[in-house]
Amino acid sequence: MSNAKVEFSGEPRPNPEDILQQLERVLASDEFHSPERGRKFLRFVVTETLEGRAQFLKAFTIANEIFGRQSSFDAQNDPVVRIEAGRIRRGLERYYLVAGQADPIVITIPKGGYVPHFDHAEPTGAAADPEPRSERETLHMPVDRKTRDTRFISVLAAGAVFMIALAGGYLLLPAGSLKSSIGMRQSPLADTSSPMIIVDEFQSDGTEGSTADIAQGLRDEVIGQLATFDDIVVVADPSRTSDGNASGFALQGSVQRDGNKLRSISRLIRRSDAAVIWANNYDADLGTRSILQIQADIGQDIAVAVARPYGAIFATGTDQIAEPSMTAMSGAYDCTLAYYSYRREMDPQSQAVARDCLLRATDRFPTNASSWALLSLVYLDEIRFRYKFGSQPSPDAMTRATEAAERATAIDPSNTRALQAEMLVSFFTNDIDKALKSGAAAYAANANDTEVAGEYGLRLAMSGKWQSGCELVSRAINKDAGPKGYYEVGMALCAFMRGDLQAAELWSRMSDLEYNPMHRLVLMSILGAQGKTEEALQLKGWLNANAPEMMKNVREEVSRRLQRAEDQERFFGGLRVLGVGTEIANLKTERPK
Repeated sequence: MSNAKVEFSGEPRPNPEDILQQLERVLASDEFHSPERGRKFLRFVVTETLEGRAQFLKAFTIANEIFGRQSSFDAQNDPVVRIEAGRIRRGLERYYLVAGQADPIVITIPKGGYVPHFDHAEPTGAAADPEPRSERETLHMPVDRKTRDTRFISVLAAGAVFMIALAGGYLLLPAGSLKSSIGMRQSPLADTSSPMIIVDEFQSDGTEGSTADIAQGLRDEVIGQLATFDDIVVVADPSRTSDGNASGFALQGSVQRDGNKLRSISRLIRRSDAAVIWANNYDADLGTRSILQIQADIGQDIAVAVARPYGAIFATGTDQIAEPSMTAMSGAYDCTLAYYSYRREMDPQSQAVARDCLLRATDRFPTNASSWALLSLVYLDEIRFRYKFGSQPSPDAMTRATEAAERATAIDPSNTRALQAEMLVSFFTNDIDKALKSGAAAYAANANDTEVAGEYGLRLAMSGKWQSGCELVSRAINKDAGPKGYYEVGMALCAFMRGDLQAAELWSRMSDLEYNPMHRLVLMSILGAQGKTEEALQLKGWLNANAPEMMKNVREEVSRRLQRAEDQERFFGGLRVLGVGTEIANLKTERPK
């Protein structure tokens, strides 16, 4: 290492040999919670920096070196590097709090990039800086011991709350848990109802060797992918749950190998009655893909199927939870089930159940960001789905939706559901820049969340970014994003705007035409553009009978969704050629006031 080039600025930094020794201490510690590829990630960025190649530490380079991505890798649409970097940052923070308090060197990866920083640890009880730092210097200075200790006071406080909850009979999250409820330090009453997933050891057809290593790596990958979801608790150490508590779910898996052929079998067990609520097999060829790529793909598929909105965890029990007589519901998980049940049913009764449940949950647990976010979406639905419900929204529906979204992001600025709510509220109040920024942040936080991907894709597309938006919507549909028929109308618009009218009609007919009268309006425009006047007239008759108010406000409703004048013109053009009435024939492409 004598020829290593290390570029630092400011006061003297640790020498390369000491940095490498510190790296090995971190990687050897059980308190650095990171799967094998995360450890490879950290070793790679540290050694590349020490060798003077920090300027090449970009998402593309890391994706190729660590994740086996090909030259077509697109960091905008594949945030795998950003997600892994976030996990490593959290792993380093935990390590220095638990095991590395006396270590001489601090390694950090500041947000906004992948180049690590190295600093001497500040001794305990060290004197304050002789000169105050400027704000700019403070914002960019490496994290020292005092800063880390302050940052983790809230974490220790949250642990104390959990211990008190145990004494009172509440669920105690195991020490192996990778997630806890956001904002617990701020509330004397903690909501411990989030569903818990215990990830058991994955079995293999051999006790040692490559198959066992693949099984272990796949389990690590699944844990990491599940940990990106805010609404669940992931337990990585099954031995911590031997307290007789049979709540939550157990994820079991096995790996079998025959030459280059690999099969992984996974199933999700409901612990209360041992019922298998989801299972699937995954086959892969080791001759065509790397082990790391196979593990990443299978791990993502399992996490998405289990923990995504409308996935296995949030599909079980929704029939019972939707009953309006269940007024005792008020935990976050109860109300999340009620929300997804409502989005499947899309009727005023199920909407009222979800709204009332979320109101009780936010009252009892005011620092649960996800509950505030879902409440915001319920209020917003009064406006965007009012023609489906057949009723006028309450006068302050948008105000309530906005306030609930703001409350959610204030509690947890990185919560994906909070960012989703902020995106949709901003979009429907015509703050498009903020909407797209919030959507990008939500997608970067958890690309596995199919509802975030789909909704963000729709907002991108309807803002005129059709290619990137439609790719996300298509990806969401391929991952079984719900509710059924909702994103299909987005694909219909995608095909319509690129001039593929046949595909647009097929997608439109696959959408749930009962879900929202706006879906029928889309099909009506597509048929009009194709010259299928008779069928379009039948749709107009249905809309006049079932959504007369929407037909009076077609221009406003379309312009509220399609942001560009040229996109509005294409849509209105499909209506004008029908010549079915002045309310359509005289439409002008302008934004509603």
